[in-house]
Amino acid sequence: MSENSSSEKLPARRGHVRIFADNRLVVKVGLILSALFSLGFSAFASAAEPGLQSLTRHPVGYIAIAIFVVAYAFVMLEEKLHLRKSKPVLLAAGLIWFLVAGAAAMNGDTESANAALKHNLLEYSELLLFLLVAMTYINAMEERQLFDALRGWLVNKGFSYRSLFWITGLLAFFISPIADNLTTALLMCAVLLKVGENSPRFIGLGCINIVIAANAGGAFSPFGDITTLMVWQKGVVEFTEFFRLFLPAAVNYLVPAIIMSFAIPGEPPEKTTDVVIMKRGARRTVALFLLTITTAVLGHNFLHLPAVVGMMMGLAYLQFLGYYLRMSFKRGVARERVWAENHRNTRLLARLDKAAPFDVFNPMARTEWDTLLFFYGVVLCVGGLGYIGYLSEISHLLYEGWNATGANITVGVLSAIVDNIPVMFAVLSMEPDMSHGQWLLVTLTAGWVALCSQSAQRPA
Repeated sequence: MSENSSSEKLPARRGHVRIFADNRLVVKVGLILSALFSLGFSAFASAAEPGLQSLTRHPVGYIAIAIFVVAYAFVMLEEKLHLRKSKPVLLAAGLIWFLVAGAAAMNGDTESANAALKHNLLEYSELLLFLLVAMTYINAMEERQLFDALRGWLVNKGFSYRSLFWITGLLAFFISPIADNLTTALLMCAVLLKVGENSPRFIGLGCINIVIAANAGGAFSPFGDITTLMVWQKGVVEFTEFFRLFLPAAVNYLVPAIIMSFAIPGEPPEKTTDVVIMKRGARRTVALFLLTITTAVLGHNFLHLPAVVGMMMGLAYLQFLGYYLRMSFKRGVARERVWAENHRNTRLLARLDKAAPFDVFNPMARTEWDTLLFFYGVVLCVGGLGYIGYLSEISHLLYEGWNATGANITVGVLSAIVDNIPVMFAVLSMEPDMSHGQWLLVTLTAGWVALCSQSAQRPA
């Protein structure tokens, strides 16, 4: 082979070299974690003491912290490494609990670690099933083209860019308490990208406005954010008490929105002829979602049932609607086809030619499983560190050494740097003795501040 031909193939090989280097990095980290894991077993085997109550000053505790830090470093580098965030925390959770259980077993305790792990699994299962139902409903609304219809309506109304800035922001603020802030932000930003595709300045400021509005709106509802959901499910704050955060949440949204609105152009965007017709059952899906939320709230507040029981009951509502839509599919398509032909709606006719019966398991399959598995890893990692004794020490430092207000503001700052979910779960695990007002404060700081900072770093 000539020298020229060899040089021509070098660029094609660079991608393989980069992939090999990335894989080599993953292997190195895996070896490091394995070494830490092995070192932990040898350490507590040699240093085990009868009646050991806390592992915070034990090699096992230090190694567990190291495993969690390494795993979370991978989470924070998710976009750079293209490694899904659930993978490192799932591995870390298993390693930490094997270390913890091994340390307990070496000291003759075979029950406490198992009981603590089951408690964490119960908390996670409630969170998992609750979010699974909520995400399924949101995906079902999207599949029924509810949000596409909203986008088409906004585009064709002739609103100015400034009006659209306020309309999309207010919609995000009031939709996120019912849905969740992340889904709301993604959907409303998709609407904004369509209506303002010819104005880059409007898109940039409008998406920032939507992120702030969605996170602010999600702060005054148990359904608006994972942190508020965890606080509500824990029973620390009652459902109606979250609405006390409406005024501070509104201020958090309106102040930056007013400042940004002066930079929004006043002219209207170009109109479009796109008209989206929602699929059958779209409005009924929204109604059933509201009924599901009502069922969960009433069961939790008056019957003291876990909220997930009402949510899973609500999943049955959607399944029965899906059964009805499937059984009446041919009749419904025929009726819609007559309407489309009378109105000469070629787009609807084209959609009807490819129409398929609604299946509730399709929107369920499109759930953010990586996110749900990430929650599993975080809950078990933090639970393992709590069993070791680190959470009680942090609680003593923050909530006994400082005043509650300063501690809760610090929690918000920490959650903006790391992530609000492990921080809030850690606070709930600490169970500090605080007033409801302080619990609302930490909910606001850990939810709104953290999510706005992290959402700003991730493109919608």
